[in-house]
Amino acid sequence: MLVRLRWLTILVPALVVGAIELVNDTVVDEFLPFPWDAIFVVVVVLAFLAAFLTVAFRRIDSLTGALAARNEELERRNTTARALHRVSVALTALADLDDVLRAVVDEARALLGADVGLLLLADGAGDLVFRTGSGPGAAIHPAGDAPGRDVSRFIAPAYASVQLAAPLQRGGQTIGLLVVASREQRGYDVDDVETLASLANQAAIALENARLQVRLRELAVVAERERIAREMHDGLAQVLGYVNTKSQAVESLLETGRTADARTQLAELAAAARSIYVDIREAILGLRSPIMPEVGLVGAIEAYAGRFAEASKLAVAVTATDEARALDLPPDIQAQVFRIVQESLTNVRKHAGAGRAEVALAMVEGTLLVTVADDGRGFEAGASGTRDGVALWRLAPLRPGGDAGARGGDRRIDRVDEP
Repeated sequence: MLVRLRWLTILVPALVVGAIELVNDTVVDEFLPFPWDAIFVVVVVLAFLAAFLTVAFRRIDSLTGALAARNEELERRNTTARALHRVSVALTALADLDDVLRAVVDEARALLGADVGLLLLADGAGDLVFRTGSGPGAAIHPAGDAPGRDVSRFIAPAYASVQLAAPLQRGGQTIGLLVVASREQRGYDVDDVETLASLANQAAIALENARLQVRLRELAVVAERERIAREMHDGLAQVLGYVNTKSQAVESLLETGRTADARTQLAELAAAARSIYVDIREAILGLRSPIMPEVGLVGAIEAYAGRFAEASKLAVAVTATDEARALDLPPDIQAQVFRIVQESLTNVRKHAGAGRAEVALAMVEGTLLVTVADDGRGFEAGASGTRDGVALWRLAPLRPGGDAGARGGDRRIDRVDEP
């Protein structure tokens, strides 16, 4: 289309001038002598050019206006995209939910040129309650006049001439509204509605993320309570039951005068008390967060081994290569490795009948090997498939060629059985 217009602006004037010259040479010369014929040609050409250029300039002005409007629309969409990007960054950069929601409301108010921005949430009864707002203090009524779903009660009448709202959706359910309002009459187009809806979606994502984080913390608390309950049942409750049985037996023996048998029962009772004391100490240590960033995994294991040896009267040595000490693992992987070592030492104390244990950490071909060995009785090789007195664990990458020492990679922890 543009190519044809360019050629027309060249060919049409040339053809018209040629036609005028032809008419002048064949017809006008008979009626108008020189120089009137030349004056006639100049006047006709000028008149034609004036009319032609008027049409051309109007077309150029129309195209220029359309191009300017298109550029303005593109700039507005680019501004909207940048604002949505800023809000998306805020979702990850801001830890506080209030800061994220306030950023969403501020962007909505700025992008749509509104005087007031509000974020309202639905309570259990479906009534709207104020969450956060942006605008002059006199324009916002945070408490509202009365319970209900009317948005206007949160905005001063002078600032509520025009309102636009977008719902916050979660699983097909409306959980709130993102509202903008202006004191002067104005219109909102489709792009404005889409912009507000996009910002409302960002706010809904932030709220859902916060809700899921709270839920995860609740589930973590429940899981930890269940773990403590299991440990108390398997350890404290059973030993206390054993103590109760032994105490009744001692009482019965003393009543019958069997003092020697009573002393034997008391010795077993004392051993059980010492055992449950160590179990409780280990449980208390397990409830703490043992791995500090400045200490690292190996340092935490060394500190725990010292406390464990003091409480259990079992000598524990920890050795680690320089590569293992320098290994930078995510916190969840560090916690798993630490718990493995903790549980292995507990099993040594309870079942191995050992006097000494050793924990060794080393990197072998990109794999972290954790070995817990003791000088106790161990297991029958044919029954367990492992070496007597040795538990070997490996932290390996899930992907072929992966680096087990790289932060953030996918990993698994396997128990390695060696005959």
